Amino acid sequence: MLEVKNLSKHFGGLRAVDELSFKVEKGDILSIIGPNGSGKSTVFNLITGFHEPTEGRVLYLGEDITGLKPHVIARKGIARTFQHTTIYLQNTVQGNLIIAHRLRTNTGILGAIFRTSRHRQDEKQCLEKAEATADFIGLYSKRLLPASLLSQEEQKRLAIGIAIATEPQLLLLDEPMGGVTDKEMGPLMALIKKINEQGVTICLIEHKMGVVMSISNRVIVLNYGRKIAEGLPENVAKSKDVIEAYLGEDYHA
Repeated sequence: MLEVKNLSKHFGGLRAVDELSFKVEKGDILSIIGPNGSGKSTVFNLITGFHEPTEGRVLYLGEDITGLKPHVIARKGIARTFQHTTIYLQNTVQGNLIIAHRLRTNTGILGAIFRTSRHRQDEKQCLEKAEATADFIGLYSKRLLPASLLSQEEQKRLAIGIAIATEPQLLLLDEPMGGVTDKEMGPLMALIKKINEQGVTICLIEHKMGVVMSISNRVIVLNYGRKIAEGLPENVAKSKDVIEAYLGEDYHA
């Protein structure tokens, strides 16, 4: 589904990503792990068009999408969340989800001004999609509340909901468990698995190894922008290089 080929990103003398190559297969739940500053979020920014690579290519469904604008890449079927939750706090849950689904509508500004039949149809479709997504992520009963009233875990759910409301085939999740309690991680993991079961391929960045080991079918490990390991979670966790660079000698898979 996705192929990253010899991807590099330099910020001055810093090689944030250094000749990185990997593939994401359809149906994967692929985790990217590594120390802080190892280039994980930069990889997501390169894939989704927020940064242009210094070198290398990104192929999605066989098409070269390197350097395309983020909204163009989103329309092609790649959605993402961010490390710091990005939602409209003063808007309702439903309002946030409606905004996201507008990516899949075609009404222009004149249609909105003159309230054409196409615009009314799009508005109805957006509302129906928002309600269905709110139900899917477990926030239907809170869909009319301002997002600012949600708990941290619920805001994480909403951020994921905004991403899936764009109807992606590939979903990139940047630290979906960040800031949530151990008790809250289980329901979030269940939501990620449910999204994957609906046919959405998932690539996530995550620091919590319990999550990585529980839901991933493959793991990639970065250090100083380079890939130092790739494979099954249980095999990667036993890698000497991974233990030295990231997990530490006290880690037990």
